[in-house]
Amino acid sequence: MERTIAEINEKIEAGKASVWTVEELKARVADIGVTQATKQVDVITTGTFEPMESSGAILNIGHTDPPIKIRRCWIDGVMAYSGFGAVDLYLGATQLAEVSDAEDPSREPTWKENRGGGHVIEDLIAGKTVQVRAIGQVTDCYPRASFETQISRDTINQFYLFNPRNLYQNFIVGVNGGDRTLFTYLGPLQPQLGNAVYSNPGAISPLFNDPNLDLIGIGTRVFMGGGVGYVVGEGTQHFPLQKRLPNDTPIGPAATLALMGDARQMNRNWVRGCYFHHYGPSLMLGVGVPLPVLNETVVERCAVRDEELVAPVVDFSIPRRVRPTFGLVSYAQLKSGKITVDGKSVRVAPLASIPRSRQVAEELKAWIDAGEFTLTEPVAKIASDRTFVPQDVWGLQISLD
Repeated sequence: MERTIAEINEKIEAGKASVWTVEELKARVADIGVTQATKQVDVITTGTFEPMESSGAILNIGHTDPPIKIRRCWIDGVMAYSGFGAVDLYLGATQLAEVSDAEDPSREPTWKENRGGGHVIEDLIAGKTVQVRAIGQVTDCYPRASFETQISRDTINQFYLFNPRNLYQNFIVGVNGGDRTLFTYLGPLQPQLGNAVYSNPGAISPLFNDPNLDLIGIGTRVFMGGGVGYVVGEGTQHFPLQKRLPNDTPIGPAATLALMGDARQMNRNWVRGCYFHHYGPSLMLGVGVPLPVLNETVVERCAVRDEELVAPVVDFSIPRRVRPTFGLVSYAQLKSGKITVDGKSVRVAPLASIPRSRQVAEELKAWIDAGEFTLTEPVAKIASDRTFVPQDVWGLQISLD
Protein backbone atom coordinates (compact mmCIF):
# COMPACT_ATOMS: atom_id res chain seq x y z
CA MET A 1 0.00 0.00 0.00
CA GLU A 2 1.07 3.56 -0.65
CA ARG A 3 0.21 6.79 1.20
CA THR A 4 1.11 10.43 0.69
CA ILE A 5 2.03 13.02 3.28
CA ALA A 6 -1.02 15.06 2.20
CA GLU A 7 -3.28 12.10 2.95
CA ILE A 8 -1.65 11.58 6.34
CA ASN A 9 -2.05 15.27 7.19
CA GLU A 10 -5.76 15.08 6.36
CA LYS A 11 -6.11 12.26 8.89
CA ILE A 12 -4.11 14.24 11.49
CA GLU A 13 -6.33 17.30 11.05
CA ALA A 14 -9.44 15.12 11.30
CA GLY A 15 -8.15 13.45 14.46
CA LYS A 16 -8.07 10.05 12.79
CA ALA A 17 -4.34 9.42 12.32
CA SER A 18 -2.73 6.44 14.00
CA VAL A 19 0.56 7.49 15.61
CA TRP A 20 3.04 5.13 17.27
CA THR A 21 6.37 5.84 18.87
CA VAL A 22 9.20 3.96 17.23
CA GLU A 23 9.42 1.61 20.23
CA GLU A 24 5.73 0.80 19.90
CA LEU A 25 6.29 0.14 16.21
CA LYS A 26 9.13 -2.28 16.87
CA ALA A 27 7.03 -4.18 19.41
CA ARG A 28 4.02 -4.35 17.08
CA VAL A 29 6.09 -5.58 14.15
CA ALA A 30 7.42 -8.38 16.35
CA ASP A 31 3.79 -9.39 17.05
CA ILE A 32 1.97 -8.85 13.76
CA GLY A 33 4.64 -8.36 11.10
CA VAL A 34 5.53 -5.54 8.75
CA THR A 35 2.52 -5.78 6.42
CA GLN A 36 -0.13 -5.63 9.13
CA ALA A 37 1.72 -2.90 11.02
CA THR A 38 1.88 -0.81 7.85
CA LYS A 39 -1.90 -1.01 7.50
CA GLN A 40 -2.40 0.17 11.06
CA VAL A 41 0.02 3.09 11.51
CA ASP A 42 0.29 6.46 9.75
CA VAL A 43 3.15 8.19 11.61
CA ILE A 44 6.11 6.88 13.62
CA THR A 45 7.78 9.24 16.11
CA THR A 46 11.46 9.04 17.00
CA GLY A 47 13.48 11.02 19.53
CA THR A 48 16.77 11.74 21.21
CA PHE A 49 18.03 13.85 24.10
CA GLU A 50 21.80 14.18 23.97
CA PRO A 51 24.66 16.71 23.85
CA MET A 52 24.77 18.52 20.52
CA GLU A 53 27.76 20.81 20.79
CA SER A 54 27.61 22.22 17.26
CA SER A 55 24.66 24.39 18.29
CA GLY A 56 24.06 28.04 19.00
CA ALA A 57 21.61 30.94 19.02
CA ILE A 58 21.09 33.86 16.67
CA LEU A 59 20.07 37.02 18.53
CA ASN A 60 19.21 40.51 17.33
CA ILE A 61 19.18 42.79 20.37
CA GLY A 62 17.79 45.85 18.58
CA HIS A 63 19.42 49.22 17.89
CA THR A 64 20.51 51.55 20.65
CA ASP A 65 20.21 55.33 20.62
CA PRO A 66 22.69 56.50 19.44
CA PRO A 67 23.27 53.29 17.44
CA ILE A 68 26.21 50.95 17.88
CA LYS A 69 27.99 48.63 15.45
CA ILE A 70 28.98 45.79 17.77
CA ARG A 71 32.41 44.30 17.18
CA ARG A 72 32.98 42.58 20.54
CA CYS A 73 30.22 41.36 22.80
CA TRP A 74 29.73 39.27 25.93
CA ILE A 75 26.42 37.82 27.12
CA ASP A 76 26.67 36.91 30.80
CA GLY A 77 30.43 36.75 30.30
CA VAL A 78 30.26 34.47 27.23
CA MET A 79 31.69 36.00 24.07
CA ALA A 80 29.21 36.10 21.18
CA TYR A 81 30.26 36.39 17.54
CA SER A 82 29.44 39.82 16.11
CA GLY A 83 31.01 39.80 12.65
CA PHE A 84 27.90 40.38 10.56
CA GLY A 85 24.97 42.83 11.14
CA ALA A 86 25.47 45.74 13.53
CA VAL A 87 23.44 44.22 16.38
CA ASP A 88 23.20 40.61 15.16
CA LEU A 89 24.97 38.08 17.37
CA TYR A 90 25.69 34.35 17.34
CA LEU A 91 26.10 32.71 20.73
CA GLY A 92 27.84 29.34 20.44
CA ALA A 93 26.91 26.59 22.87
CA THR A 94 30.54 25.62 23.57
CA GLN A 95 31.96 29.11 24.11
CA LEU A 96 33.35 29.38 27.64
CA ALA A 97 32.34 32.12 30.04
CA GLU A 98 35.16 34.55 30.76
CA VAL A 99 36.26 36.02 34.08
CA SER A 100 36.76 39.71 33.30
CA ASP A 101 39.53 41.80 34.79
CA ALA A 102 38.17 45.30 35.43
CA GLU A 103 41.60 46.63 36.43
CA ASP A 104 43.38 45.44 33.30
CA PRO A 105 40.96 44.55 30.47
CA SER A 106 43.89 43.97 28.10
CA ARG A 107 44.94 40.83 29.97
CA GLU A 108 44.25 37.43 28.48
CA PRO A 109 40.92 36.15 29.83
CA THR A 110 40.61 33.31 32.28
CA TRP A 111 37.76 30.87 31.94
CA LYS A 112 34.91 30.26 34.33
CA GLU A 113 34.43 26.60 35.20
CA ASN A 114 31.09 24.92 34.58
CA ARG A 115 29.48 27.65 32.47
CA GLY A 116 29.30 28.51 28.80
CA GLY A 117 27.07 29.45 25.90
CA GLY A 118 24.74 26.48 26.38
CA HIS A 119 23.89 27.66 29.89
CA VAL A 120 23.14 31.22 28.68
CA ILE A 121 20.88 29.81 25.95
CA GLU A 122 19.06 27.73 28.57
CA ASP A 123 18.63 30.81 30.80
CA LEU A 124 17.20 32.88 27.96
CA ILE A 125 14.76 30.12 27.01
CA ALA A 126 13.73 29.92 30.67
CA GLY A 127 12.83 33.64 30.56
CA LYS A 128 15.71 34.82 32.70
CA THR A 129 17.43 38.20 32.28
CA VAL A 130 21.09 38.19 31.22
CA GLN A 131 23.73 40.92 31.04
CA VAL A 132 25.07 42.23 27.70
CA ARG A 133 28.35 44.15 27.38
CA ALA A 134 29.31 45.40 23.92
CA ILE A 135 32.18 47.33 22.32
CA GLY A 136 31.45 49.08 19.05
CA GLN A 137 33.32 50.21 15.96
CA VAL A 138 32.68 53.95 15.77
CA THR A 139 31.50 55.10 12.33
CA ASP A 140 29.33 57.92 11.03
CA CYS A 141 26.37 55.54 10.96
CA TYR A 142 27.15 54.02 14.35
CA PRO A 143 28.73 56.63 16.65
CA ARG A 144 28.38 54.72 19.93
CA ALA A 145 31.57 53.15 21.29
CA SER A 146 30.21 50.87 24.03
CA PHE A 147 27.00 49.67 25.57
CA GLU A 148 25.79 47.67 28.57
CA THR A 149 22.28 46.46 29.23
CA GLN A 150 20.16 43.51 30.27
CA ILE A 151 18.10 41.43 27.86
CA SER A 152 15.59 38.60 27.99
CA ARG A 153 13.93 36.55 25.29
CA ASP A 154 10.99 39.01 25.37
CA THR A 155 13.04 42.21 24.94
CA ILE A 156 15.00 41.31 21.81
CA ASN A 157 13.88 41.16 18.20
CA GLN A 158 14.96 37.64 17.20
CA PHE A 159 16.05 34.64 19.22
CA TYR A 160 16.32 31.32 17.43
CA LEU A 161 18.60 28.31 17.50
CA PHE A 162 20.63 27.68 14.37
CA ASN A 163 22.58 24.47 14.82
CA PRO A 164 25.14 23.52 12.15
CA ARG A 165 25.43 19.89 13.25
CA ASN A 166 22.79 17.90 15.12
CA LEU A 167 21.45 14.34 15.01
CA TYR A 168 24.51 12.26 14.23
CA GLN A 169 23.21 9.14 12.52
CA ASN A 170 25.65 7.08 14.56
CA PHE A 171 28.71 7.78 16.67
CA ILE A 172 31.59 6.07 18.44
CA VAL A 173 32.19 4.32 21.76
CA GLY A 174 35.07 5.92 23.65
CA VAL A 175 37.60 3.99 25.76
CA ASN A 176 41.02 4.79 27.14
CA GLY A 177 43.83 2.24 26.89
CA GLY A 178 46.39 4.63 28.39
CA ASP A 179 47.65 5.12 31.93
CA ARG A 180 45.89 8.36 32.97
CA THR A 181 42.31 9.62 32.99
CA LEU A 182 41.31 11.49 29.82
CA PHE A 183 38.73 14.27 29.82
CA THR A 184 36.88 14.14 26.51
CA TYR A 185 33.69 15.24 24.77
CA LEU A 186 32.27 11.91 25.93
CA GLY A 187 33.16 12.72 29.53
CA PRO A 188 35.97 11.21 31.63
CA LEU A 189 37.50 8.01 30.27
CA GLN A 190 39.27 5.98 32.94
CA PRO A 191 42.74 4.49 32.22
CA GLN A 192 43.43 0.86 31.38
CA LEU A 193 39.98 0.42 29.82
CA GLY A 194 38.33 1.42 33.07
CA ASN A 195 35.05 2.46 31.42
CA ALA A 196 33.38 3.07 28.06
CA VAL A 197 30.93 5.78 26.97
CA TYR A 198 28.62 5.85 23.96
CA SER A 199 26.57 8.76 22.68
CA ASN A 200 23.76 7.69 20.35
CA PRO A 201 20.57 6.26 21.94
CA GLY A 202 20.45 3.49 19.35
CA ALA A 203 17.29 2.05 17.82
CA ILE A 204 15.04 4.93 18.96
CA SER A 205 17.34 7.56 17.43
CA PRO A 206 15.82 9.41 14.43
CA LEU A 207 18.34 8.77 11.67
CA PHE A 208 18.86 5.08 12.38
CA ASN A 209 15.21 4.62 11.40
CA ASP A 210 15.57 6.42 8.06
CA PRO A 211 19.07 5.22 7.16
CA ASN A 212 19.13 6.56 3.60
CA LEU A 213 17.27 9.79 4.45
CA ASP A 214 14.40 8.87 2.14
CA LEU A 215 11.85 10.64 4.38
CA ILE A 216 13.90 13.40 6.02
CA GLY A 217 15.06 16.33 3.90
CA ILE A 218 15.36 20.09 3.71
CA GLY A 219 12.16 21.54 5.15
CA THR A 220 11.22 18.57 7.33
CA ARG A 221 9.38 19.81 10.44
CA VAL A 222 10.70 18.40 13.72
CA PHE A 223 10.28 18.63 17.47
CA MET A 224 13.18 20.82 18.59
CA GLY A 225 13.81 21.76 22.19
CA GLY A 226 10.12 21.56 23.06
CA GLY A 227 9.12 23.76 20.11
CA VAL A 228 8.89 23.42 16.35
CA GLY A 229 12.04 23.34 14.26
CA TYR A 230 13.05 22.53 10.70
CA VAL A 231 15.81 20.71 8.87
CA VAL A 232 17.67 23.39 6.91
CA GLY A 233 20.26 21.21 5.20
CA GLU A 234 23.03 18.69 5.73
CA GLY A 235 25.01 19.16 8.89
CA THR A 236 28.72 19.78 9.12
CA GLN A 237 30.80 16.60 8.86
CA HIS A 238 27.89 14.97 7.00
CA PHE A 239 29.33 11.67 5.76
CA PRO A 240 26.63 9.46 4.21
CA LEU A 241 29.28 7.32 2.48
CA GLN A 242 30.24 5.67 5.77
CA LYS A 243 30.54 1.86 5.58
CA ARG A 244 27.16 0.22 6.18
CA LEU A 245 25.70 -3.09 7.26
CA PRO A 246 23.37 -5.03 4.94
CA ASN A 247 20.41 -3.26 6.64
CA ASP A 248 21.88 0.08 5.37
CA THR A 249 22.70 1.39 8.85
CA PRO A 250 26.21 2.89 9.19
CA ILE A 251 28.95 1.37 11.34
CA GLY A 252 30.09 4.78 12.63
CA PRO A 253 29.52 8.54 12.30
CA ALA A 254 27.60 9.16 9.09
CA ALA A 255 24.79 11.57 8.16
CA THR A 256 24.18 14.76 10.16
CA LEU A 257 21.56 17.51 9.89
CA ALA A 258 21.53 21.28 10.39
CA LEU A 259 18.46 22.45 12.32
CA MET A 260 16.83 25.75 13.21
CA GLY A 261 13.88 26.70 15.38
CA ASP A 262 12.30 29.63 17.21
CA ALA A 263 13.80 29.54 20.70
CA ARG A 264 10.87 31.49 22.13
CA GLN A 265 8.71 28.40 21.57
CA MET A 266 11.18 26.14 23.33
CA ASN A 267 11.11 24.76 26.85
CA ARG A 268 14.12 24.45 29.13
CA ASN A 269 13.03 20.89 29.92
CA TRP A 270 14.41 20.06 26.47
CA VAL A 271 17.28 22.60 26.21
CA ARG A 272 19.89 22.31 28.93
CA GLY A 273 23.37 23.72 29.25
CA CYS A 274 25.88 21.11 30.36
CA TYR A 275 29.57 20.99 31.18
CA PHE A 276 32.19 18.27 30.66
CA HIS A 277 34.87 18.43 33.33
CA HIS A 278 38.20 19.71 31.94
CA TYR A 279 36.71 19.72 28.44
CA GLY A 280 34.11 22.46 28.25
CA PRO A 281 30.43 23.41 27.93
CA SER A 282 27.85 22.03 25.55
CA LEU A 283 24.09 21.87 25.07
CA MET A 284 21.73 18.97 25.77
CA LEU A 285 18.92 19.13 23.23
CA GLY A 286 15.77 17.12 22.68
CA VAL A 287 14.95 16.48 19.01
CA GLY A 288 12.12 14.35 17.67
CA VAL A 289 11.50 13.47 14.03
CA PRO A 290 8.16 12.15 12.71
CA LEU A 291 8.39 9.55 9.97
CA PRO A 292 5.39 9.27 7.62
CA VAL A 293 4.41 5.69 6.84
CA LEU A 294 4.25 5.92 3.06
CA ASN A 295 4.78 2.22 2.40
CA GLU A 296 6.00 -1.06 3.88
CA THR A 297 9.65 -0.11 3.39
CA VAL A 298 9.28 2.66 5.99
CA VAL A 299 8.01 0.19 8.57
CA GLU A 300 10.67 -2.37 7.67
CA ARG A 301 13.39 0.23 8.23
CA CYS A 302 11.87 1.38 11.52
CA ALA A 303 11.70 -2.18 12.81
CA VAL A 304 15.50 -2.27 13.18
CA ARG A 305 16.58 -3.39 16.66
CA ASP A 306 19.55 -2.56 18.88
CA GLU A 307 20.93 -6.03 18.13
CA GLU A 308 21.16 -4.99 14.45
CA LEU A 309 23.00 -1.69 15.00
CA VAL A 310 26.73 -1.33 15.73
CA ALA A 311 29.24 1.32 16.76
CA PRO A 312 33.07 1.27 16.76
CA VAL A 313 35.06 1.19 20.01
CA VAL A 314 37.75 3.88 19.72
CA ASP A 315 40.85 4.28 21.92
CA PHE A 316 41.24 7.94 22.92
CA SER A 317 44.68 7.38 24.47
CA ILE A 318 46.35 7.76 21.07
CA PRO A 319 46.66 11.55 20.46
CA ARG A 320 46.18 11.34 16.71
CA ARG A 321 43.44 12.19 14.23
CA VAL A 322 43.12 8.51 13.32
CA ARG A 323 42.85 6.36 16.45
CA PRO A 324 42.93 2.60 16.72
CA THR A 325 39.69 0.73 17.28
CA PHE A 326 38.77 -2.43 19.15
CA GLY A 327 36.17 -3.46 16.58
CA LEU A 328 32.40 -3.09 16.58
CA VAL A 329 29.82 -3.67 19.31
CA SER A 330 26.05 -3.74 19.02
CA TYR A 331 23.80 -1.26 20.78
CA ALA A 332 22.18 -4.20 22.56
CA GLN A 333 25.58 -4.98 24.07
CA LEU A 334 26.10 -1.32 24.97
CA LYS A 335 22.71 -1.07 26.68
CA SER A 336 23.46 -4.19 28.73
CA GLY A 337 25.91 -2.09 30.76
CA LYS A 338 29.04 -4.09 29.91
CA ILE A 339 31.06 -4.81 26.79
CA THR A 340 34.19 -6.84 26.18
CA VAL A 341 37.19 -4.85 24.96
CA ASP A 342 40.49 -6.57 24.22
CA GLY A 343 39.35 -9.54 26.32
CA LYS A 344 38.39 -7.37 29.30
CA SER A 345 34.88 -6.77 30.65
CA VAL A 346 34.32 -3.00 30.64
CA ARG A 347 31.41 -1.13 32.22
CA VAL A 348 29.65 1.17 29.77
CA ALA A 349 27.22 4.09 30.10
CA PRO A 350 25.28 6.28 27.64
CA LEU A 351 25.90 9.98 27.18
CA ALA A 352 22.37 10.41 25.80
CA SER A 353 19.45 10.07 28.19
CA ILE A 354 17.52 7.01 27.02
CA PRO A 355 14.42 7.79 29.17
CA ARG A 356 14.25 11.39 27.98
CA SER A 357 14.80 10.30 24.38
CA ARG A 358 11.70 8.12 24.79
CA GLN A 359 9.82 11.09 26.26
CA VAL A 360 10.64 13.21 23.21
CA ALA A 361 9.04 10.59 20.93
CA GLU A 362 6.04 10.36 23.25
CA GLU A 363 5.53 14.13 23.41
CA LEU A 364 5.76 14.45 19.64
CA LYS A 365 3.19 11.65 19.35
CA ALA A 366 0.88 13.58 21.69
CA TRP A 367 1.21 16.73 19.56
CA ILE A 368 0.26 14.82 16.41
CA ASP A 369 -2.61 13.00 18.13
CA ALA A 370 -3.97 16.40 19.22
CA GLY A 371 -3.73 17.79 15.68
CA GLU A 372 -1.14 20.38 16.80
CA PHE A 373 1.65 19.12 14.54
CA THR A 374 1.43 18.15 10.89
CA LEU A 375 4.07 16.76 8.56
CA THR A 376 5.92 18.58 5.80
CA GLU A 377 7.09 17.52 2.36
CA PRO A 378 10.86 18.05 2.03
CA VAL A 379 11.67 20.68 -0.59
CA ALA A 380 14.96 18.92 -1.44
CA LYS A 381 16.82 15.78 -0.47
CA ILE A 382 19.88 15.72 1.77
CA ALA A 383 23.00 14.83 -0.22
CA SER A 384 23.70 11.10 -0.17
CA ASP A 385 27.10 11.20 -1.89
CA ARG A 386 29.00 13.68 0.25
CA THR A 387 32.61 12.75 0.96
CA PHE A 388 34.26 13.65 4.24
CA VAL A 389 37.68 15.30 4.32
CA PRO A 390 39.71 13.58 5.64
CA GLN A 391 37.69 10.47 4.88
CA ASP A 392 39.46 8.36 7.50
CA VAL A 393 39.03 10.85 10.35
CA TRP A 394 37.37 8.27 12.61
CA GLY A 395 39.93 5.56 11.95
CA LEU A 396 37.28 3.04 11.02
CA GLN A 397 39.38 0.64 9.00
CA ILE A 398 37.18 -2.23 10.10
CA SER A 399 36.36 -5.32 8.10
CA LEU A 400 32.68 -6.15 7.88
CA ASP A 401 33.36 -9.81 7.14
